[in-house]
Amino acid sequence: MHCPYCNATDTKVIDSRLVTEGNQVRRRRECQACGERVTTYESAELLMPRVVKQDGKREPFDEVKLGNGLAKALEKRPVSVEQMVAAANRIKHALRSTGEREVDSRIIGEQVMTQLRGLDEVAYVRFASVYRSFQDISEFRDEIDRMERATVDETVVEKVVVDKTLVEKAKARD
Repeated sequence: MHCPYCNATDTKVIDSRLVTEGNQVRRRRECQACGERVTTYESAELLMPRVVKQDGKREPFDEVKLGNGLAKALEKRPVSVEQMVAAANRIKHALRSTGEREVDSRIIGEQVMTQLRGLDEVAYVRFASVYRSFQDISEFRDEIDRMERATVDETVVEKVVVDKTLVEKAKARD
């Protein structure tokens, strides 16, 4: 690594730490010639699958587009930048883990909606309204009704799991 101050080639690593959930290494380096210190970040270069659009066109995955879509949906919502970046990272990880060279744009849209639903329901409905091309208020109502039914279903599943666990513990004591 060349020193950005004096262009010397001999820099020494004085500290290394994992950052961003272990996906990057942050290194503090010191130039052996001039003594200046710099911070570098190292991460694996992982190839993202190409995106197959609805019209059949293929294009490279665009992280900026993903970030802009999330940011637009989450605009003026109580979600931190860190939460948004983590959601984008989860989406990218899910796409890479498919092992496919190409992925349908619909899959990316569904991943975005899944992440937004976990972060903020208003942002989810905002994104869904554009992504699914809602035409009128009844489509918003239908989507909100689906969300409420899913929440009720999740609550019932959680209650069943808790009840089952309590029953198993009671049986274990007997």
